[in-house]
Amino acid sequence: MVEEKMRYSDADLAEFKEIIVNKIEKAKSDLELIKSAYMNDLNNGTDDTSPTFKAFEEGSETMSKEANSQLAIRQEKFIRDLKNALFRVENKTYGVCKVTGKLISKERLKIVPHATMSIEAKNLQR
Repeated sequence: MVEEKMRYSDADLAEFKEIIVNKIEKAKSDLELIKSAYMNDLNNGTDDTSPTFKAFEEGSETMSKEANSQLAIRQEKFIRDLKNALFRVENKTYGVCKVTGKLISKERLKIVPHATMSIEAKNLQR
């Protein structure tokens, strides 16, 4: 009887850690761009003081700020999930499905490094 692996090797975990750290750095960079967009950090112009009538533009601008705010919230959650994945790498529980207890495929983890469930478990949820 072949015993199924219960965790990834230290070499695999090191590879996943590198992927996760790179994703965190990119996600933080993206978050800063999103935040600066909705906070208008880069806009010191006089657009908001000119007396022209531009209700549609203002409405569009407000919707854009709301959309960017939602993007920022999602990005913060993504970063939190990646940091949690990094914690699982450190305590060597990374890549174990929380539902089935089996290893999540390497292919899935490379694409979705913060995954906590295997495709099998995700399909059971439907």
